[in-house]
Amino acid sequence: MDVSLDQALAAALAGDGAFVVVTGAGVSAESGIPTFRGQDGYWTVGSRVYHPQELATHAAFRRMPEEVWRWYLYRLGVCRAAEPNPAHVALVELERALADRFLLVTQNVDGLHMRAGSSRARTYQIHGNIHFMRCAGAHGDEIMEIPAGVSGLGPEDPLPDQLRGLLRCARCEGWARPHVLWFDEYYDEELYRFESSLAAAASASVLVTAGTSGNTNLPNQMVALARRSGALLIDINPEDNPFGRAARAADGIFLRGSASQELPRVLAAVTSALRAEAG
Repeated sequence: MDVSLDQALAAALAGDGAFVVVTGAGVSAESGIPTFRGQDGYWTVGSRVYHPQELATHAAFRRMPEEVWRWYLYRLGVCRAAEPNPAHVALVELERALADRFLLVTQNVDGLHMRAGSSRARTYQIHGNIHFMRCAGAHGDEIMEIPAGVSGLGPEDPLPDQLRGLLRCARCEGWARPHVLWFDEYYDEELYRFESSLAAAASASVLVTAGTSGNTNLPNQMVALARRSGALLIDINPEDNPFGRAARAADGIFLRGSASQELPRVLAAVTSALRAEAG
């Protein structure tokens, strides 16, 4: 029997489990940030074109730190020019409505959730944040905001001498690195909230996935845990994908559409359910 979004959320919210939202690149794409694996993710060094899976690695940074920084500073400029969209705003409102029951887990490193008003306490940035850096050596647990003087570069711009001095660890003066999870690295708790994200999924009454295609490990584990624990699964995506199929298989809901269209619908349904529960 088909159940409406309003009915499903009202039933799920009657319990006391967490309301967890996982966002991916599709949410950022609606703000004009190219997806990481798209054509704009490629980078030319000399005569060679690097794919993100080659360049966004610790191995590449060891070989050519300046080139890796050039690529990330170009992407930083793109992120700084972007603005939050209705999906980001809806998530801020969901956090306000649900308070401590709410948790946002984002794969996006652009910082747009924070700029829209999502709180740091209830936002796990599991792939890091491009606006921050940390020591590439012994002090890698100390996260620092990239100085204001470090601006985005154009694709053909060299790394200016003055930037080399700013992209350094304040303690050892060695290279700093972007605070992002690279392809040849692993999730951990201290930097990327690995165990905390899994624990939240296991205790969730509702798990919403939005704008993500299921290509990364931690979100996949989260969906599997939430499904086993009986959470309501809701997937939002313009295209069919593994998370949408998982939601349907678990009597959840697949909303075919953009996050900026469908997350406000989820917000309205949650608000209605909470109002009915209180009244």
